[in-house]
Amino acid sequence: MVGVVSYGAYVPLHALSRELIAKAWDFPPVPGSKSVAGADEDSVTMAVEASMDCLAGLEPSEIDGVFFATTTPPYAEKMNAPTIAWALDVRRDVMTVDFTGSIRAGTTALIAAYNTIRSGAARRILVAAADCRIPEPESMYEFQFGDGAAAVLVGEEAAAKIVDYYTVSDEFVGPWRKSRDAWVREFEARHDVIYGYGRNALDALTGLMAKTGVKPEDVAKLVLYAPEPRSHVTVAQMLGFKPEQLQDTLFFLLGVTGAPHPLIMLASALEVAKPGDRIIVAGVGDGGDAILLEVGEGAGEVNRAHRRGVRGHLETMKPLKNYDDYIKFRNLLGKQRFSRKTSTVTYWRDRKEILPLKGVKCRSCGTVQYPIVRVCYECGSKDSFDEVRLAKRGKVFTFTLDHLVGGEYYATPVPRVVVELEGGGRVFVEMTDCNPEEVKVGMPVELALRIIHESEGFYHYYWKARPVREKK
Repeated sequence: MVGVVSYGAYVPLHALSRELIAKAWDFPPVPGSKSVAGADEDSVTMAVEASMDCLAGLEPSEIDGVFFATTTPPYAEKMNAPTIAWALDVRRDVMTVDFTGSIRAGTTALIAAYNTIRSGAARRILVAAADCRIPEPESMYEFQFGDGAAAVLVGEEAAAKIVDYYTVSDEFVGPWRKSRDAWVREFEARHDVIYGYGRNALDALTGLMAKTGVKPEDVAKLVLYAPEPRSHVTVAQMLGFKPEQLQDTLFFLLGVTGAPHPLIMLASALEVAKPGDRIIVAGVGDGGDAILLEVGEGAGEVNRAHRRGVRGHLETMKPLKNYDDYIKFRNLLGKQRFSRKTSTVTYWRDRKEILPLKGVKCRSCGTVQYPIVRVCYECGSKDSFDEVRLAKRGKVFTFTLDHLVGGEYYATPVPRVVVELEGGGRVFVEMTDCNPEEVKVGMPVELALRIIHESEGFYHYYWKARPVREKK
C-alpha cells in the first residue's frame, strides 16, 4: 500500500492585504490577503520549511529520494533538490530530482514518487513543492500570486493510500514565462480559464473517475487547484460534485501559490480527514493530473503533535503594514544589494556545518560544540568527537542589535544572537521575522534556512533564528 505517510506545509509569516494593493494603484478593492515570502526567502528555503514540518518526529536518513517541484527554481543550471536534501540531512545515496516548468509540477512529482516506490526502486520519497512567483506590479497577478510550500512523504504503510491516478498532456499557450522574463505573461485570460484550465481539469478528473469507477458521491473532498477563486466551482458542478465537497482553495488567505498549491490544499484536507474518506487531488497546467487517495487509520493523527501544518501557519501570520514593505521584500525597485565576497570552494568545504548544521560531541565530557573543532574547549580532548545533528530549537543566550552593518535583506538594526540549542551546542546567527525591540535573553527561537547573501549570482544559504511561530 503506497501513499502519503506524512505531510507538512509552510506559509510565510507575512500577509499582504489586497486592499493595500488596490490603494497603491487606485484599483477597485479586492477582498482577502495573500501570503508574502520574506526578503531572505525563496522556493528552496520554503521547501525546507515544509519538509521539516512533514518530517517532524521522523528520521531523515530513512528517505530514499527528494523530489522538488517549483516554477521558480533559484538555479536554472544546477539542481536545487540536493540543497534541500543536505539541509534535511538525508543520506548521500538518495535520488534527487527537480520538477519544474509547469504549475502542475507538484502533482506530477507526487505521481513520479508513487511510481518509483511501486517499482521497488525506493521505499520512501519526499516530495517538496514551493513557489515564490513575482507578479508584475499593477497587474491582476499581483492580487493573485501568493507564496508557500508543501511537502508529502510518500511510502509504504501509508496513512492515506494512493488508489490510482490519471494524467493528460496538452500543448496550450496559457500563462508563461521564459527564462529571461521577469513576469508571468498571458494573452487572453478568459480563453486560458476555459480551455487551458477548465478543459484539462475536466479531462483529468473524468479520466480518473472512469478508470477507478469512483462517482462524485463516493468522494469526501475534491482538492482541485484553481488559478482564481471561481473556475474550479464550475468544473466541479459539471462533474456533479456538491459545493460542500470542494476543498477550500485558501485563495482569500494565501492567494494562488503555484506548483505547491494542490499539495497545500491536500495537507489542509488531511488535517481533518477521517478513516475511509476518499480524496481526489488535481493539478492543472499544460495538461492535468488527478490522483485518488483513500484515508486509512491514523491519517489525521500522524505527527500531529509535532506538525504545524496549514492551520498552524495560518493562525500565526502577521499583516504587512503597507505596500512599501512588499516592494522592499520583492526588491521591485531593482536596487543593487550589497554583494559580499564569497567562495564556492569554502561553501563546499564547510557544507556539513552550513546546510545540515552538523556539530560534534566530545567523547570525554559530552559537550556539544559548533562549529566542528579538533580540540574540546571544555576538557581539552583532541580528535575525540562524534558528529551530531544539532537541534533547530533553543533560547537566546545573548544578543546585540547591530546598527552599523545592515542586513542584506532587512533594515537596521539587525539582531545578532547566540542561541543555546536544545540538546546542547550554541550557534551565532542573525534573527529574522521579528521586531528587533522584542528580542530578549531567554526568548524561545527556532532555526530556519534562509538566504544569507548573494554574490556573483551564487546563493549562500544558512540558518537564521526567528521567534517560535505559535498562536497566542
